[in-house]
Amino acid sequence: MKEMVSLLLVISIGFAMLTYSRGNSQESAKNTGTTKTIDLSPPVEKSDLSVEEAFSRRRSIRNFENVPLSLAEISQLLWSAQGITDNRGFRTAPSAGALYPLEIYVVADKIEGLSAGVYKYLPSKHELELISDGNKLAQLADAALMQAWVENSPAVIVITAVYERTTIKYGKRGIRYVHIEVGCAAQNIYLQSVSLNLGTTFIGAFDDQQVKNVLNIPDNENPLAIMPIGKYK
Repeated sequence: MKEMVSLLLVISIGFAMLTYSRGNSQESAKNTGTTKTIDLSPPVEKSDLSVEEAFSRRRSIRNFENVPLSLAEISQLLWSAQGITDNRGFRTAPSAGALYPLEIYVVADKIEGLSAGVYKYLPSKHELELISDGNKLAQLADAALMQAWVENSPAVIVITAVYERTTIKYGKRGIRYVHIEVGCAAQNIYLQSVSLNLGTTFIGAFDDQQVKNVLNIPDNENPLAIMPIGKYK
């Protein structure tokens, strides 16, 4: 009888240690792995602002207060640009052939709960993936021909595109479709900004290679839009 109790005790201790080890290894992999991801809050799909009022209030804003953005605000803006809205994978912005050539990045400085750095939006998981640490807004402003509102904003959204995802089906005309798509995504960001009482503007004047260097993106990704985001008076 004593031997049976001892055996059961050993098995119980061993199981507890295995469970503890598994739990710790999962946590360690999330925190110390080569890829760091940040969960974003679920998107809000209703507000008190009508789309018509958002149209009426939309303006290009270039002067921002020195006030941090919340992670929830960034989450909502990213979802508006490329968030998934259907279990078939369809998104907030239309895409020719549902091929989704766009990639969305956040160059962050003052976002509550988020360290300064460059992050990539992962629509399928509604997460951010850390690309590089540190405030890169001064470098991005330099790439954008010294447009001061880039550096003076708390965060900047950059939209890039992999043309081949669309041209593989539509040929050269697919380039036009990608440009249509970036306009749709940018307008979504504009209108979502209005709903959040934030300001933004669309910047198209920049040195492509410098922007690629700041974001540390592959050669086949092409920057198409820079959109500073912030609170304004």
